[in-house]
Amino acid sequence: MSSLSFRKELLVAILSLLPGVGFAQFDVCLDQFPQHRIPVVSEHGRDLCFDSFAVYYSPLAKKPIYTVERLNRARLAGERPERTENFYEEARLRGNERSTLADYRGSGYDRGHNAPAADMPNDNAMSQSFSLANMMPQAPENNRGVWAKDVERATRKFAMRAQGDVYVYTGSVGNAGSIGAGHVVVPEYLYKLVYDEAGHRAWAFWVPNTNDARVDGVISYQELMRRTGYDFKLDVRN
Repeated sequence: MSSLSFRKELLVAILSLLPGVGFAQFDVCLDQFPQHRIPVVSEHGRDLCFDSFAVYYSPLAKKPIYTVERLNRARLAGERPERTENFYEEARLRGNERSTLADYRGSGYDRGHNAPAADMPNDNAMSQSFSLANMMPQAPENNRGVWAKDVERATRKFAMRAQGDVYVYTGSVGNAGSIGAGHVVVPEYLYKLVYDEAGHRAWAFWVPNTNDARVDGVISYQELMRRTGYDFKLDVRN
């Protein structure tokens, strides 16, 4: 583990022990947010900082409200860390707030990454990406097919071509039921917002959480804000 990673984890641990603070504040990982601006959303959530991404987590739905990560050519180039597949329950969340491995077992849904494992730049980040706080119940053919190939891969390809940093927000909305004893909410729609900071451009993929979903183009930043009700606070000029 790098000294920077150690210092971050130490600060997270200290914050978690303070009275009234049960989770890390985004102050620890503001570099994941464009211009350090945190989105405004209506849902109550928990701030969770990881080495290479951040999660705003719903303790009611027990899945991310959104994740954010900063991608660029330097992060994505070169040898990639080995995928671990070691899913784990997020110990920084209270027991009644976290999703569990048992919730997903036999549910018919994948543990779908919000911040993708394939985006992670090193072994430590790869391991952290398998926190269940980074997962949503996702239709299996969606997760392994259209989402992986036409959304996540396309986003990485763009980030590799971009002139600077590309910030990516991933989340899900709607309620199509729940899974497990913990009642983890199954979302109706998934989205991935891509923000090209240098070009002041943003667009979003919007995909139904079904096995037969397709990507039929992208929607505008303004349309995503209308559909979600979130203000991502981006400097968009297109």
